[in-house]
Amino acid sequence: MKEELVKKGERLDDLHRNGYMLIQDPKKFCFGLDAVLLSGFAKAGPKELVMDICSGNGVVPILMEGKTECEQFVGVEIQPDNVDMAKRSIQYNNQQDKIFMECCDLKNIDKIYNKHLFDVVTCNPPYIKAGSGAVNDTDGKAVARHEIKCDLNDVFAAAAKMLKYGGRLYMVHRANRLCDIFEYSRRHHLEPKVMRFVHAYIDKPPSMVLIEFAKDGKPHLEVLQPMIIYAAGNVYTKEVNDIFYN
Repeated sequence: MKEELVKKGERLDDLHRNGYMLIQDPKKFCFGLDAVLLSGFAKAGPKELVMDICSGNGVVPILMEGKTECEQFVGVEIQPDNVDMAKRSIQYNNQQDKIFMECCDLKNIDKIYNKHLFDVVTCNPPYIKAGSGAVNDTDGKAVARHEIKCDLNDVFAAAAKMLKYGGRLYMVHRANRLCDIFEYSRRHHLEPKVMRFVHAYIDKPPSMVLIEFAKDGKPHLEVLQPMIIYAAGNVYTKEVNDIFYN
């Protein structure tokens, strides 16, 4: 029975897409709006292969499988507990034929998968630069939020290894890391092509940024209209509400 896939202390969260659910442990890192926005921003066509690095509990490939006709998704995550939860969520949603989770360090991903195999890579990486910011009490949350197990250079290096020529990387990150993002992306021949800032409110500065990169692409950056999360109070704007509730 499906209920047996949920362990004691875990919960089932409704992803509001195709009836899909996600198994989460409240004591560990749980997905946020940034993962949902990334799944809405990323594009992948029929027969394309998609890899999600820093995949956590697999929320991005699970959401993307619900909106695309891609051939296959692979999630890569270094924390075994997260991989275990992701695999059980995939089984719960009957997505075993399309989504696969791999427990490994993304710095070694080319030892598991052939280079230049994937059309698309998605990534919601740790945001906080090593040595800055307060570190969470629990190791799992710290690894998810801080550059402990990988940094931006590692993320772009892994994406560059996995992507085909002309392949696309979709990333969500903090807007205040934009200089670092562009420095490391170009170091690995991933050219920023489309960018969209995300603001909590229309009169507030951006807190996040969504970026599409092209492998070996030519320099040309399109900056889209800003995305506003809240219209008033804690009420989502229509656009964000449509993304979250499909």
